[in-house]
Amino acid sequence: MFSHLSIYLHKILPIFLLPTGITLLLILAGVLFRRRWVMWIAFVFFWVCSTSVFSNLAVRSVEGWTERGLAINSEKADVIVVLSSGRVLAPGTAKVSEWGDPDRFYGGIELFKAGKAPLLIFTGGWSPWEPMAELEGTILTRHAIEAGIPEKNILVTASAVNTAEEANVVMALLNQNQIIAKRADGKRLLPSFKVLLVTSAFHMARSKELFEQVGLQVIPFPVDFQVSAGSKLTLMSFLPSADALSQTEMAWREFYGILYYWLLRST
Repeated sequence: MFSHLSIYLHKILPIFLLPTGITLLLILAGVLFRRRWVMWIAFVFFWVCSTSVFSNLAVRSVEGWTERGLAINSEKADVIVVLSSGRVLAPGTAKVSEWGDPDRFYGGIELFKAGKAPLLIFTGGWSPWEPMAELEGTILTRHAIEAGIPEKNILVTASAVNTAEEANVVMALLNQNQIIAKRADGKRLLPSFKVLLVTSAFHMARSKELFEQVGLQVIPFPVDFQVSAGSKLTLMSFLPSADALSQTEMAWREFYGILYYWLLRST
């Protein structure tokens, strides 16, 4: 019960620190205190955050200005870890699970086929508000086998609801399968154990930090970039849109996540 409550709090509380929540709070303050200038600030703030010129800058910043590389050029590692990205349970009695975004999956497949690691791990992404849904890693395993990956080279972690849990269940899986050797006193023999981590570019900085905290050496392989390399400034870049606002809020969430875990580590 506490675990589920904690998950909801992590999702709900940041809403008031995102552009939409800040705008609503500013409007409320302007109405309550009868300050028209506060409402104008809310208007300008919301407009700016809803433009692609601003959202693109925010997204590329949280992506760390990284670039998409080819698997063939990547370093070799001990395992490839593909983080869950979320799926959509389509309406209907068939209960078909559809892709949210396939880039992480295909990035992992690309690395494995390029011979960059002998083992492919999918995390068991799970959501408390969809308790009956199959673990994402289980679904991706079937797709991977269909793509020609031998079943013996695939592992799936236990369920995980966020990136911090994914790091922990991956480490537990490696220990459970004796992939990470230990001394008699339980300490690791392989402090330089390497994982090729596949996740969205905007999510990589926080993911890398969390996986390093559990004792793994991370080689990032970012995918799912949100800003096209061919994007050019036009009049539309300065006009508000729902898509741009969504991208801005996604970037801000990630910045808050990075800050949260940094503060947690510092205390």
